[in-house]
Amino acid sequence: MNPKLVPLIDSLPSTVPFVGPEALERKRNGLFRARLGANENGFGPAPSVIAAIQKHAAESWKYADPENFDLKHALASHLHVAPSNIVVGEGVDTLLGLAVRQYVSEGTPVVTSLGAYPTFNFHVAGFGGRLITVPYRDDREDLSALLDAVKRENAPLVYFSNPDNPMGTWWDADDVERFIDALPPTTMLILDEAYGETAPASSKPAIDISRSNVLRMRTFSKAYGLAGMRCGYAIGAQQQITAFDKIRNHFGMNKLTQIAALAALKDQDYLRQVVGKIIAARDRISTIAEANGLKAIPSATNFVTIDCGKDGAYALSVLNRLIERDVFVRKPMAPGLDRCIRVSVGLDAELDIFEQQLPLALQAAS
Repeated sequence: MNPKLVPLIDSLPSTVPFVGPEALERKRNGLFRARLGANENGFGPAPSVIAAIQKHAAESWKYADPENFDLKHALASHLHVAPSNIVVGEGVDTLLGLAVRQYVSEGTPVVTSLGAYPTFNFHVAGFGGRLITVPYRDDREDLSALLDAVKRENAPLVYFSNPDNPMGTWWDADDVERFIDALPPTTMLILDEAYGETAPASSKPAIDISRSNVLRMRTFSKAYGLAGMRCGYAIGAQQQITAFDKIRNHFGMNKLTQIAALAALKDQDYLRQVVGKIIAARDRISTIAEANGLKAIPSATNFVTIDCGKDGAYALSVLNRLIERDVFVRKPMAPGLDRCIRVSVGLDAELDIFEQQLPLALQAAS
């Protein structure tokens, strides 16, 4: 006899949202020459951030400040809100799980887009929620259909990312604000802005912490180059932010992550430089795709989604042929989106390899 799992956990499949490149490298018994599939920022963190980590490395024996006081206050000053309007956590993934826990129990309807960020779906399933998915339209999340589903299902939670993962597309701030205005006041919107720093300024609505039904989530993983440090934060009305303190892991953050994020936030000059590099790399990926007869979907993120022009089986074949050639990329999996592969920005040497190997992969996939 074994200890018995609760029925919900026992009913869930043994799965994970993503298979990491490290797992693929172990399977292949070799490293990728071009790591272009994990939506990382290969340009890395600012030298000032690395220096701060090195300076404080010897303090790793200390627990981190459970209140994240310095980082919260720095973020509040940067965003022109109060510290009580911000919660810091171990990446957006953790904050998504905490948000779902607050609004979802078994059978609760939750609205999202079919093919959107799978970790959110993973959390919803883990708390027994009932996912209501809306197909993309024209390679963007369909705001009208999301709103219709929220009202039809009387859903207390809806997820929308802007810019979008996995397609890289975006909506302008005016469209997002109209969507928010039309939501029932009893529906909480999780507005995932993980790629906000790499997007046009016109895509970001002004922060309005008087809206009690909007949680905006941001991260240091993308433009700031700290994916391995795991640091994200949510912005919202004080009452909604305070609720996180009731359930979050107060010692979940590590001290060096707090120090690194604080240093990264201070170095806005480097951020501007690296965003310029990201935009240049996006342009180069698009040029490579189009030179090979493929269509690059305009992106506001740190990756470019490439339409391979056929069906999902063909795109998967292209992906596998690239992996065989030491180029790690990923692809969307939802119907209609699975015709694509997704290529993250990288250093020139990595993009050189992608440029060399893509025509060979296409030839082998045909």
